[in-house]
Amino acid sequence: MRFVYTPVIPPFGGAGQNESVIAPLMDVLSDRGGERIDAEGFGDPAPLVYVMATGGTERTLLQLQAARQAERPGEPVILVAHPGNNSLPASLEVLARLQQDELPGRIVFVRGPEDEAGLATLDAAIADVAVRMRLLDTRIGLVGEPSDWLVASSPDAEIVREVWGPTVVRVPMEELEAAIDAVAEEDVTVRVASLSGEATGCAEPTEGDLADVARVTAAMQTIVDAHEFDAVSLRCFDLLASRETTGCFALSELTDAGIMAGCEGDLVSTVGMLWAYLMTGELPWMANPSELDETANTLKLAHCTIARGMLENYRLRSHFESGQGVGIQGDLPLGPVTLLRIGGAAMNALWLAEGEIVSRGDAENLCRTQVDIELTAGDVSELLHTPLGNHIVLIRGHHAERLSDWWETML
Repeated sequence: MRFVYTPVIPPFGGAGQNESVIAPLMDVLSDRGGERIDAEGFGDPAPLVYVMATGGTERTLLQLQAARQAERPGEPVILVAHPGNNSLPASLEVLARLQQDELPGRIVFVRGPEDEAGLATLDAAIADVAVRMRLLDTRIGLVGEPSDWLVASSPDAEIVREVWGPTVVRVPMEELEAAIDAVAEEDVTVRVASLSGEATGCAEPTEGDLADVARVTAAMQTIVDAHEFDAVSLRCFDLLASRETTGCFALSELTDAGIMAGCEGDLVSTVGMLWAYLMTGELPWMANPSELDETANTLKLAHCTIARGMLENYRLRSHFESGQGVGIQGDLPLGPVTLLRIGGAAMNALWLAEGEIVSRGDAENLCRTQVDIELTAGDVSELLHTPLGNHIVLIRGHHAERLSDWWETML
């Protein structure tokens, strides 16, 4: 990943008090994709790394950081400290001040040019800053209002922007309805072929049902393109009343295409999906916790839509609650997963866990895609005692440590 760096030296000179003490370290940074800049280049959008040469650099760093914030507001600070010349004490002092000023940041201690562990930590910190800044540039479309039952998951757009960074753009359901009516029949045919041709079976849905969900999918893509959305959340249940159809295929298709798409107008979970995807590159699944066992530390998740790229195979079913439209009953691979839930009035609380998918289900009294998870890290009891809301976000693989590090230093 491309990044930029600048040495931080004190205003006084003398032996051991200039950038020569970090010359070998800067050479390594250049070899790893870094480009040296000075304050005149602080408009560069690549993540910036400060290399703290010596002690006495605290005020210099604050001045540099003020200039950087004027160009890249909200960017977390990365300070690289090394073992000599009081670099680490200076880093500790200045990060404490920055945190007092409510600016997030991280010190990365690198022992020298051959410290691969330290340099790997720096790589992760650079990637974390890139995610934070990407969130600040993100546009999330809220198509319709959040569903009425999301009484703990309907934050104001200002909260989403202030805490997490994305701009929320509201789109009325009438715009979606008009877009559905405008879908060309050839587009419907192509999308029906994609949905049904890759399915291993089709139970309740008719050809008309497939055509209806294909129209919704095409219309949602039109809205995403028109507004340049990076993510979207849909008040999907309204489609049951107005069209006797569902948005399950649309949300699946968009997520597969890299547009994180949440159900029911749930902005909180959509932000969680987007964050998890940017951090790991793994497609996320938003699902209901349908059953849990505190003693065994197990959890069952279920929902009627999921990105097909996550699945080994899938079947076409009706939407569970309504019996209408098209839901996706998919088989997630068994194996490691990470679960997360953002919450709180200011979206500043997090439940994070790791586990293993140990089985899949097909119960008729639950949403169509179902998995049973044994937690190996994290406590399922917290969902009962201090819940942050309904929906849980799942990604494949174990990523809790990485996500936790970002949460603690980048938000």
